[in-house]
Amino acid sequence: MRVLMLSWEYPPKSVGGLAQHVYDLTKAMAEQKHQLHLITIGSPGVPDYENVNGVHVYRVTPYQVSSPDFVTWVMQLNVSMLERCLTLVRDMEEPFEVIHAHDWLVAYAARALKHSLRIPLIATVHATEYGRNNGLHNDMQRHISDIEWWLSYEAWKVIVCSHYMHNEMQQVFQVPADKLVIIPNGVDAENFSVGQHTVPRENYASPDEKIVFYVGRMVREKGVQVLLDAVPKILHYHPNTKFIIAGKGPHLMHLKRQARRMGIEQRVYFTGYVDDNTRNSIYKHASVAVFPSLYEPFGIVALEAMAARTPVVVSDTGGLSEIINHGVNGLKAYTGNANSLADNILHLLMNPRSAREMQEKAYREVIEKYNWQGIAGKTVDLYQRVISAHYTANWQGNRRVGPLGGIGRLFAKSQ
Repeated sequence: MRVLMLSWEYPPKSVGGLAQHVYDLTKAMAEQKHQLHLITIGSPGVPDYENVNGVHVYRVTPYQVSSPDFVTWVMQLNVSMLERCLTLVRDMEEPFEVIHAHDWLVAYAARALKHSLRIPLIATVHATEYGRNNGLHNDMQRHISDIEWWLSYEAWKVIVCSHYMHNEMQQVFQVPADKLVIIPNGVDAENFSVGQHTVPRENYASPDEKIVFYVGRMVREKGVQVLLDAVPKILHYHPNTKFIIAGKGPHLMHLKRQARRMGIEQRVYFTGYVDDNTRNSIYKHASVAVFPSLYEPFGIVALEAMAARTPVVVSDTGGLSEIINHGVNGLKAYTGNANSLADNILHLLMNPRSAREMQEKAYREVIEKYNWQGIAGKTVDLYQRVISAHYTANWQGNRRVGPLGGIGRLFAKSQ
């Protein structure tokens, strides 16, 4: 199949989990011999075009016109994406069969390409502005939410990663149930094995201390402030505990001030950004990985910890709640409840046998249920069903259409 994919995140540009999702999905699809062309944002020192694991990656730069806000910058990015896509389409020997857009930040380009090329659009909505902010509180949030609705309206099918997001899309945007398709995120377990250059444990904790590890963005919805509130109770019952908090974001300084105000700054180590090898090393050294999110559409970080064979505690919310079976492959705490979070962390710290049993079950589940080859197969199956429906529709207009195995030439040669 020939797929045109749009995503504003792709390595090395990584803000949240979207970049890794798109990287792993496209890699798995390319391994299944599909033709993937990805349009994404450029980064300094990275080529405008490269072939990554069989995926054709095109990077663009937003127009260098001063933008008063993020939404305007996104519009400039979309125009640059559209410009690159039109050149790509012109030079293609065979036309694309489907467009796949990830989140609202590429909605304008995706919609324009859908109508100009007259091929179906599939959208993956990874999160909503309403969910991220627990409602819509200003004009910019309402505007972004409107774009999310618009992308969902324009898409032939909308992929979501969990039953939680399925319900959210129905409640917030009234998307019909038969338009929504649940395809979970995945993880490549090999990415979380530690090589020869393991970062020494003493860089982070003394030999007699057990490590509780969080890694992720420093934003309010990730709930790190709840973890800090749980620290005093954990230290009361298990004094030899060190809390390693890795990541960056706008909430970081607030969290550091909270730790200082609580008098626990000597037990909490804010590392800032860590590379993959350092992250994997800390996972190996940690006794518990904790993800206390207030809002989490899926929670790929939990899968990553499971792949690293680290016992997991999560909050009982969103996709995290669907991944973790309490007491089987991890533990779940009441969302936003520091006392409950502390109790579950303490259970793993003080019951290593139970922790080992859960981590092994979690690892097996990652391998069997959340592998990218299976997820890519489900995505391609959806493409095929949409394309089949597309052939029976009248929406194609005057385009010349080939047999079911592929769409005919997009542009007729001039006489």
